[in-house]
Parts: sequence; structure tokens; C-alpha cells
Amino acid sequence: MKVHSFALGPFAANCLVLESKHDPEVFVVDPGFDVEQVIVWLQERQRQPRAVLLTHAHLDHAWGCSAVTESFPHVPVWVHPSDLPLLENLATQARMFGFPPPPAVSAEAILQEGLELQLAGECLRVRHCPGHSPGHVVFLGEDDGQPWAVVGDVIFAGSVGRTDLWGGSWEQLELSIRKVIYQLPGQTVLYPGHGPTTTVAQERLSNPFVAQP
Repeated sequence: MKVHSFALGPFAANCLVLESKHDPEVFVVDPGFDVEQVIVWLQERQRQPRAVLLTHAHLDHAWGCSAVTESFPHVPVWVHPSDLPLLENLATQARMFGFPPPPAVSAEAILQEGLELQLAGECLRVRHCPGHSPGHVVFLGEDDGQPWAVVGDVIFAGSVGRTDLWGGSWEQLELSIRKVIYQLPGQTVLYPGHGPTTTVAQERLSNPFVAQP
């Protein structure tokens, strides 16, 4: 499963398209602001989203959900149950950051720890990694044997997610990084919610916020 990344909007949040070589369907992950360019990219390539997947439901990662579902009718939005309240309160989040409220979006709260999602026989595994938000999840896959992880705002290249927003917890975030992210193979490529890719080995070695013991 290939990963295509697009940095979008005023927060430069990464929206990702997970694409199988054997199926025109794709997963769209974290459609934030200015997601229209991703929609055009999909339409030009005749790709059809199977679902919108949210690593978490903060405004910069979920603003564009309604735009995707309007362009591709009947596409579901999937989120972890613990982040459903955040998604239902996108308008409140928008007001807090000085943005107009986005259109409301309905979602299915099905992304649970250990869930496996299939795309043309390729598997995408869900891990629950709370701390940045209560229902934050990461998605694990591989591309021709190369492991990768879409990690949202859990960890970045040389940094980690903030924990001062609603439902954040430094203790949970650090535990998620140590018990989930740092347990992945060192060569695993990490696709964070902001900024460039990194690897598990690089963050274990040099991340200044969560050092590998």
C-alpha cells in the first residue's frame, strides 16, 4: 500500500492517501483545510475513497471531511469512539481558532485497537495511541515489504504532539510512544500529521522529548 502525502491549509497538516496497486479504491486520512486539491488529485486518477480515516478529530485534520463526502457520496467517515465528541464539536473548535464553522459531518465510531482494514488484500492495522487526544489512532501498513506508520500528531521528526488541548495527557502520550511507536521495527517510516517523514530508529535515537531508555 503506497502513501501519498499532501501538506494542506494554514496549519500545514498532512492529508494522506493510502493506495493499493490492485484496486482503484483508496483510504483518505485526515482531510483538513484546502482538501479540494486532494479531491482533484483523486478524480484525475479515477480513485474512489472507500472511507475517510481520522487519526484524530482536531480541526486541522478533520475540517475537510464534509468536502470529501460531498464529492464522493456515501463514503463513510471513521473515527475512534473517544474522539467522536471532538468531531461533533468541530464548530466549537473552529470558533476557538478564529475560523468559521465547517459543515457538520456524521461519522462511524469504529476505529478500535487491533482493527484490521483491508484494501485489495493488503492490511491496514489500527493501534490506539491516546495522549494528543483521547481517541488518537495510528495506522500500520507496508509497501513492498517496507513497513510504515501514519502517526498523526503522536510524534514528529524531532518532536511530539502537544497535550494542552481537550483530553490531552502527557503521561498517555509518552506511554503511547514508548509502548506502540518505539516497539515498531527501526526501519519503519513514520508519516506524521505535520512536517517531514522520519523513522522509528531516528526518533528512538534523537527525539529530545521521549528518549529511548
